[in-house]
Amino acid sequence: MNEYLTVKWLHILSSTLLFGTGIGSAFYLLVSTLRRDARVVAGAARIVVVADWMFTATTVVFQPLSGWYLAHLSGMPLSTPWIAWSLLLYAVAVACWLPVVWLQVRLRDLAGEAARHGTALPPTYDRYFRAWVALGFPAFFAFVAIFYLMTAKPS
Repeated sequence: MNEYLTVKWLHILSSTLLFGTGIGSAFYLLVSTLRRDARVVAGAARIVVVADWMFTATTVVFQPLSGWYLAHLSGMPLSTPWIAWSLLLYAVAVACWLPVVWLQVRLRDLAGEAARHGTALPPTYDRYFRAWVALGFPAFFAFVAIFYLMTAKPS
């Protein structure tokens, strides 16, 4: 396999891990929060935070590096419209993700504290959770648009 195809495969694999971890994390934290059982939420939030650091953080760094290298190998300037739009949308998604990291840690800690004390999730949890959901929507749609741009490569 040549260098371009190897980097392209790694780029696609990385984007799949990034998007899949995001969807999975959102699903588990949403479903557990809807159950309103602090023990269940605490367990799910612990796993979501670990997954975010293991998969999302690493792929968030790898994606632009591998994308830049693919553009370099193919001789495409970063100003190519579909690449420029992908970079802009990626910046939007990452700008949403950075506060989500902080929110997830807080959600994990608040749920863990409620579980240890046998109390309900506090109002602060709900406020942070709503912000977490609100940030997830633009990130989700940005990634969907990036997948379209990467495959269609419109001019």
